[in-house]
Amino acid sequence: MQLRHIRYLLAVAEHSNFTRAAEALHVSQPALSQQIRQLEESLGVQLLDRTGRTVRPTDAGTAYIGHARRALRELQAGERAIHDVRDLSRGVLRLAMTPTFTAYLVGPVIERFHTRYPGIKLGIREMALDAIESALAQDEVDLAIAFSAVRSAELDCRSLFVEKLSVVVGAGHPFALRPRAIGAADLASTPLALLTADFATRAHVDAYFQTHGIAPRIAIEANTISGIVEIVRRGKVATILPDAIVRDNSALRSVALTPAFPHRSVALLSRKGAYQSAAASAFAELLASTIDDASLV
Repeated sequence: MQLRHIRYLLAVAEHSNFTRAAEALHVSQPALSQQIRQLEESLGVQLLDRTGRTVRPTDAGTAYIGHARRALRELQAGERAIHDVRDLSRGVLRLAMTPTFTAYLVGPVIERFHTRYPGIKLGIREMALDAIESALAQDEVDLAIAFSAVRSAELDCRSLFVEKLSVVVGAGHPFALRPRAIGAADLASTPLALLTADFATRAHVDAYFQTHGIAPRIAIEANTISGIVEIVRRGKVATILPDAIVRDNSALRSVALTPAFPHRSVALLSRKGAYQSAAASAFAELLASTIDDASLV
């Protein structure tokens, strides 16, 4: 049995079809079928049921494929460990984060990291928290910045800072001229531009509305933070975003709200027991210092 056999088996299991799996692997279908038969013969068991319209794992195949996937992930981690250069002159770092942090945190920390370690190739993905947990567990990313409300026992969660949400308006909005905090009733009476329901921030905001009996006037929904910022700074609608976003935009104003939004804990996530490259360790250290410098803690 060779590593090639494992890769071929997993490809067939993923595509449920020999032809599509062969195309994905860039091999001929007969060659792929032959390799799978060799694997079955070496194990003395049938791994795939070929009798239906789609190819499905047998019971033995299902059990074996689970172990094969885990073994392949560990082998890939081993390859990265071999190629990891301790002086950080080269390497790869795969990052994931919830979209909120791309608006105010990613820019400063990535600029610092790339300046200090230009040989490290960075891959950055915006993902929802559920997708981040899955990507870390499947070894698709090395580190993630997300809210600390993780459910998976497979993940380590290192606290970074507490994020504060604020009512955010443009400089010409009536709220910007008030000397005192606004109340929940004031918030209910103004049109709002909010992120769509697939954002964790929106769920947090909706929970606040429900807790305080607010029926919000949602005038605009957008699936990008940059879009919300442009709408708010130019118009007469308000929004609710992390307070840190306002610091870097002179056209926005943060308005105090009573009672205030509950704060959220932000964390650096990684897979428990996973190999941590020198690049990942350096990024974690630089991230912490960037957060300190930005006074986010």
